[in-house]
Amino acid sequence: MHLTFRQLQVFEAVARLLSYRRAAEELHLTQPAVSMQIKQLENNVGLPLLEQQGKKVYLTEAGHEMFHYSRAIAQELEEAGEVIEQLKGLRAGRLKIAVASTASAFATRMLSLFRRRFPGITVSLDVTNREGLLAQLANNEKDLVIMGKPPEDMALVTNSFADNPLVVIAAPDHPLAEVSQIPLSRLREETFVVREPGSGTRTAMERFFAAHQLTLESRMEMNENESLKLAVQAGMGLGIVSIHTLELELATGRLVILDVEDMPIMRHWYLVHREGKRLPPVAVAFREFVLSEGRELIPTLVTATPH
Repeated sequence: MHLTFRQLQVFEAVARLLSYRRAAEELHLTQPAVSMQIKQLENNVGLPLLEQQGKKVYLTEAGHEMFHYSRAIAQELEEAGEVIEQLKGLRAGRLKIAVASTASAFATRMLSLFRRRFPGITVSLDVTNREGLLAQLANNEKDLVIMGKPPEDMALVTNSFADNPLVVIAAPDHPLAEVSQIPLSRLREETFVVREPGSGTRTAMERFFAAHQLTLESRMEMNENESLKLAVQAGMGLGIVSIHTLELELATGRLVILDVEDMPIMRHWYLVHREGKRLPPVAVAFREFVLSEGRELIPTLVTATPH
């Protein structure tokens, strides 16, 4: 096959966005120019890569394969460009990072401090749930990921850098709010608002209570922490969340942490990247920053602890 990088670049944009128009806008090309590049690529490959039905664009089987390789090539070239710029002595670079939604409060502060030290860099930050993080790791889309327990079935480099206590929260007027040393078995009588199946918090919670032979009643699931905290605040039940998501609610008295025996559930925060990935210099610097200073930075973000 005789392919050009320009053809692969245009194809990657169309395949990622599933739109000729949006790809043209992103690449600052006309739509006919984008269509011409795709046509030339398909002629060189000898198979259709895209098919259009009405206004929707779909990848063919060959298109899915070509998308995988075009993305890998684009990422390698981007990394090469960043390395070359660093070798030129430029204090610049682009950090691509994804963080779990439960880590967003301290992660954004870490990034802010890091950027103050290296003002020439730019940061691309994606805050998402565990499912989104796993997809981005599988697709090698980010330099680094901050998350809870990493998956065991993926070739990853993982480093734990801080504790991540999961605590039971309640509305301030809940009957258990002023009770000390609540027996864990007492929670059987309570309704819980929980995260969606597959989330790191939900998995840790289920494993913890199964180990203690407890089954909890749940009548509501939330796919984000903010909604869960609002539901608990409204008196719809108890919740279990990372203490690092509670800074504002604890400071304003909107929520309280219950004093439950054998709690909190102690987990850890990890900095993760794909095994064998060649990290750009800015990602190497951020990794060293987090591993050396992350543990000291995070506790200062918590304004209250279980009473």
